[in-house]
Amino acid sequence: MTFREDYVAEFISIFNERKHLIAAFAGCSGVSLLRDTLHPSRFFTISRWSSAEDLENYRNSALFQDTWAMVKPFFSEKPMAWSLEEC
Repeated sequence: MTFREDYVAEFISIFNERKHLIAAFAGCSGVSLLRDTLHPSRFFTISRWSSAEDLENYRNSALFQDTWAMVKPFFSEKPMAWSLEEC
């Protein structure tokens, strides 16, 4: 996710306030925030889910919808998401 520079601190604050709620969501075994060292307004969230169904339940939850509504106006580029598996 790439944010407008004037919203970076607010995004980090929101993430830090909500990460424990996300991590406590059924099926989530952890969530973290990483920052691009070359582009300090670009971030990646990494979350681990027990199943695709658990992730989908989170995406349909009030917690996700509320959080997304808060941070969506901060984006400077269209956000991207991937689902990955360990090999």
